[in-house]
Amino acid sequence: MVDVTVVGSGPNGLVAAVIAARAGLSVRVLEAAPTIGGGVRTAELTLPGFRHDVCSAVHPAGLASPVFRKLGLFDGPHAPEWIVPEASYAHPLPGGRAGIAWRDLDRTVEGLGADGPAWRRLIAPLLARQRGVVDFTGGQLLRVPRDPIAALRFGLRALEQGSGAWNTRFSGDVAPALFTGVAAHAAGGMPSLASAGAALLLAMHAHGVGWGFPKGGSQAIADALAAELVERGVEIVTDSPVDALGAVTADSRAVLLDTSPDLLLTADLPPRYERALRGYRYGSGVAKVDFALTDPVPWANPSVALAPTVHVGGSRREMAAAENAVARGLQPGLNPRIAGGGAPRHPYVLVTQPSVVDPTRAPAGRHVLWAYTHVPAGSRQDATEAVTAAIERFAPGFRDVVLASAASSAAEIGAYNRNYVGGDIYAGALSMTQLVKRPVVSTAPWRTPVEGVYLCSSATPPGPAVHGMNGWWAAKLALRERFGID
Repeated sequence: MVDVTVVGSGPNGLVAAVIAARAGLSVRVLEAAPTIGGGVRTAELTLPGFRHDVCSAVHPAGLASPVFRKLGLFDGPHAPEWIVPEASYAHPLPGGRAGIAWRDLDRTVEGLGADGPAWRRLIAPLLARQRGVVDFTGGQLLRVPRDPIAALRFGLRALEQGSGAWNTRFSGDVAPALFTGVAAHAAGGMPSLASAGAALLLAMHAHGVGWGFPKGGSQAIADALAAELVERGVEIVTDSPVDALGAVTADSRAVLLDTSPDLLLTADLPPRYERALRGYRYGSGVAKVDFALTDPVPWANPSVALAPTVHVGGSRREMAAAENAVARGLQPGLNPRIAGGGAPRHPYVLVTQPSVVDPTRAPAGRHVLWAYTHVPAGSRQDATEAVTAAIERFAPGFRDVVLASAASSAAEIGAYNRNYVGGDIYAGALSMTQLVKRPVVSTAPWRTPVEGVYLCSSATPPGPAVHGMNGWWAAKLALRERFGID
């Protein structure tokens, strides 16, 4: 009998395992894949020596995470070296123009011209209470916020940018595009409260902790957590898929699932809870392309080359049209004929170019590029040409610097990691309903009706992102209820 079994070695599962191990409990971690990491894996996907992030690549929520700080991921003995760029993200526009979200808010405001003061009024009040904003957004929303002023400021701005009023703040096109590129991370129709909330949080981090990532790739986060687990005698078993919950509950006093809620459906559940899980909705998928490059991307605006993260999608109107088309089951920029016609010409593409600030990611003088676009769930479309054309639109000559590429369709991403149902890397659609009902409406949604079983994945509050807070909340609850440890 083991005290705690953790199923899944993504960042939430590893955080939960560390918390249990630090409490003096016996712990084992079961991972279906040959390597640990879940959404924080790094691998040579194109050519030898080119290290690409398999899923997540840049981690502003990680840098802001109180859990990562408590666990020593910034200053502990196994902490990776974090790179925090001067330019958090960039947004190219036609005509060689671009918006740059510098970590320095004043510099960003200056670059936005007439819309600069409006950008300051949108973000600065959140920055002034960023700890309260992180606390408000970092757990179940069904609670009284510790900082009501931070929650009120955040909520009012989300209502504005998540509704038809979103075009009332700015007069030009650069600032709204700069904001909408971040909102599109939420992968859903726009405008919406969920996408606006994601954009506000990420934009605040852009001018606060920054949009950083570990040197060498996201795998460094998993490796740091695993190093402590090994030191504490935790058993980590790879190539060990769990297909039925009963396989791990029989010999464990507590089980924490860093998985989609679907694994719970293999257990005997109360009818009401089972209905809630079967009604849980997954979102659109992503189609991903990784590139090995001979040279940096030849962006028309040289400032874009300074930002490891780039949002490619054009104007606010174009990005909203692309994301709304995906929500309707169309595939912007891929194959309108297959999609049924009516799909916008330009897709939204999220790009990272980590080697512009981290030379360890590629052989000397070479570069890597990571990119994905949103597509309908389960799509089998290869997005290589669509992504290439989207980047070429703002970086003429991009095709000429491509050495090799590797593509993964949404269907292939779902097959690679069963938790990414249909290629949904967020483990559930991001909507206001599902930010409260994740996966059920409860003040402690990490607890399940199966005795001793807790859900700690991105399908629980506070939702997706690499911050470990889902694992923290679930593990703390399990330790208190199963072992009497506060």
